[in-house]
Amino acid sequence: MKAVTTIALLFVLVSPAYGGNWPHWRGVHFNGSSEETNLPTTWSRTEGVVWSSDLPGPSASTPVVWGDHVFVSSLNLSGEQLKALCFDRRTGKPHWSHTVSPGLRRDERSSYAAPSPVTDGKIVVFFYGNGALVAYDFSGKEIWSRDIQKEYGVFAFGWTFASSPLLFDNKLFLQVLQRDVPVRGRGFADRMNESYLLAMEPNTGKTIWKHIRPSQAKKESRESFTSPVPFEYNGKKELLVIGGDDLSGHDPATGKELWRWGTWNPERIGHWRHVPSPVSSKDIILVCAPKRDPVYAIRAGGNGKLNDNAIAWKSQDVREVSSDVPTPAYYDGDFFVLSDVRKSLSRVEPKTGKVKWKIRTPGMQKYEASPLAADGKLYLINFVGEVAVVDAANGNVINVIDMAEGETRDFPVRSSVVVADGQLFFRTNEKLYCVKGAR
Repeated sequence: MKAVTTIALLFVLVSPAYGGNWPHWRGVHFNGSSEETNLPTTWSRTEGVVWSSDLPGPSASTPVVWGDHVFVSSLNLSGEQLKALCFDRRTGKPHWSHTVSPGLRRDERSSYAAPSPVTDGKIVVFFYGNGALVAYDFSGKEIWSRDIQKEYGVFAFGWTFASSPLLFDNKLFLQVLQRDVPVRGRGFADRMNESYLLAMEPNTGKTIWKHIRPSQAKKESRESFTSPVPFEYNGKKELLVIGGDDLSGHDPATGKELWRWGTWNPERIGHWRHVPSPVSSKDIILVCAPKRDPVYAIRAGGNGKLNDNAIAWKSQDVREVSSDVPTPAYYDGDFFVLSDVRKSLSRVEPKTGKVKWKIRTPGMQKYEASPLAADGKLYLINFVGEVAVVDAANGNVINVIDMAEGETRDFPVRSSVVVADGQLFFRTNEKLYCVKGAR
């Protein structure tokens, strides 16, 4: 816990007092961890549930929580609409619901509602894969809205675009890392599609800067479904961005690229789109290469174009330590890497890559939602809504709880479990749950 406290202190100067909130899809520390204690290990659909609320449709969006407000992006399947929802954290009753735009999805694997909302305790910002970006105050009043596709061009992705926005350093950040040429009729045909980062004023939506991020990747490998993550090293604030075969660090004030590393795809294979976002310890940045490739640990503090000397270690000798979709967590001084393609969960030492323990994920279903680490436990949820509770110390599976029995399974469950004020929050395809536990 000493290491977790150290990381938390890094954000004191740049973050408000979040308390027991979960303001970002990876939490207050942007790494999937929390200092919450006395969290449950036993509950069911009828026992230990504080409340459950019906949802109008499925989504991979993770809930965010601030005070007595729970914010969720969702679909309305029957009306083919994208929804912004707010629930009362105490009772589960709806505070407000807005239809943001028409539309559902571009392909059968995801939806426009996959990005998670973000809040700073004053406003909440929702983004959708069709380009809709909208900010509300906590009463549900719209403050401003933008259509990113109308302003900067149709997203050039083969699949449905998904990247969650970030509130950090008094700015709202959004990244669009896409193909340079059109795909399936999407994107500019008369000029190159540019990948870019946007910084906006949170209260107005006005653009502060736009930074073009070049790439040498080919075809689908230019597509990134990751989200930007803040990082601080030796008093220097950065935005970490993964996509287009590279990891890069950027100045939050200007968007300027400070450094770049990327040697996992030297042959420029053209189908390695990127999904897991970066995660960091105090001085190591973890990169999950696509598909079944290794995890790379990159030393912090680089400048300019980095070569392989920047690699502290990679997981080539323990290939089960990899991830194609879930973003790892950092907790209790270690990384926790959930592998969807190898059906494993590993605890890994940041400086050396030593695997302290490795288990096979419970059951036969796939786990693509990123793990939550808190109270000495890992919380995972799989495609059919089964929540697994794992002991962080030794990897023992404490419990597996089916929370979606009887639900339609047309969509996989990909939304992470989160924690706020001693309660767990998670969604299935049809319901949003708040759980305190049966003990």
